[in-house]
Amino acid sequence: MTTLHPAVEQAQALIDFERYDQARALLSQHLVEDPGDTRAWIELGYCHLKMQQPEQALEAADEALKIAPEDFYVLILRAKALTSGPNSSWRAAEPVLREAVRADPQHWYGYTMLADAVCRMSMVRYFQANGSRKPEPHEVDLVYREAADLASEALRLGPEEVYAHEIAHQIATFSGNITRADQLERAILRLDPTHAEALAAQTRKAAEAPGVKAPRAADLYATGLASAPDSTELQRGLDQATYRMLRGVRWLALLCVCLTGAGMDLFAVEGEVQRELPLPLGQRLWDLVPMTAIWLVGALLRYRRRRAGVRLNVRSLIRRRRWARIVVAQAVWAMLCALLITQVPWEERTLPQVLLWAGIAPTFATIWFDRNKTR
Repeated sequence: MTTLHPAVEQAQALIDFERYDQARALLSQHLVEDPGDTRAWIELGYCHLKMQQPEQALEAADEALKIAPEDFYVLILRAKALTSGPNSSWRAAEPVLREAVRADPQHWYGYTMLADAVCRMSMVRYFQANGSRKPEPHEVDLVYREAADLASEALRLGPEEVYAHEIAHQIATFSGNITRADQLERAILRLDPTHAEALAAQTRKAAEAPGVKAPRAADLYATGLASAPDSTELQRGLDQATYRMLRGVRWLALLCVCLTGAGMDLFAVEGEVQRELPLPLGQRLWDLVPMTAIWLVGALLRYRRRRAGVRLNVRSLIRRRRWARIVVAQAVWAMLCALLITQVPWEERTLPQVLLWAGIAPTFATIWFDRNKTR
């Protein structure tokens, strides 16, 4: 393009600072004086797009096309205007993008946006011809072949462009090429380590890999959130992993209750003599040792080893989610029952037995019921 008019340069700076009203007013005034400035129409069109005014952007693109009907940037503006807003039409944008590729066959952006349009329209045409039936494996290549070829050309021309990788990833995902999609996610993260979608996908795969426990999964999601703090998917994954950690706390409490029942011989076993009640003070205090060890090793040390983001999310989740509070309350109730069983000098086994079942039954009643809360 030719040298920019000072008014257009000033409008570009205003758009960069998101001062769209001022930029639009400046460009409109300049175009009254010089209606043949193609670049001014382009900048005005993008200003309208930023302000969520695709119809006005399309009008600006049409005015620019009257001046430069084969200008690559004008054609791209028109395609963007056609694909923005509630009345977007990729069908109408596809021929415009094909014309843009012909206008500048060496520009990666035209191939990228055309690949997106062809991918969408290929799906539409397939479903129109076949109803709601998904493409069979042998049909997938035919449906997405042109889009995949265009995306490959975009990557060749723009190997460092994130948008080109995003569209190639979209096409690979739609076509069921999991290996290719994974490679593209990794490539996107090499170009942009804070890319929310790619980071969330790679983190989810690592967290859901076989053998990965809830604490490790929580650490992975917290690491991802440190790079993409606004990612809803990463936050959801962290909440799920944190909840799974909290569910594990109940098992520790149940183990303590069971140990107290065994330590007091609450249930008679044939051939064995039950301990005489009440238990000595030393024995009752000694019963606290294994429970303390269980909580130190099973909960406190694991909690302390987690990332700061995980530790903060534990407290946050308890405040935000009702089931998280229920899980913690059940663990506290079970431990209260365990302490009453061991520390009160009971002379009969009836009440300790009631406490044992009171500590176990409510937790076991929901331990399977709330498994879906971790999904």
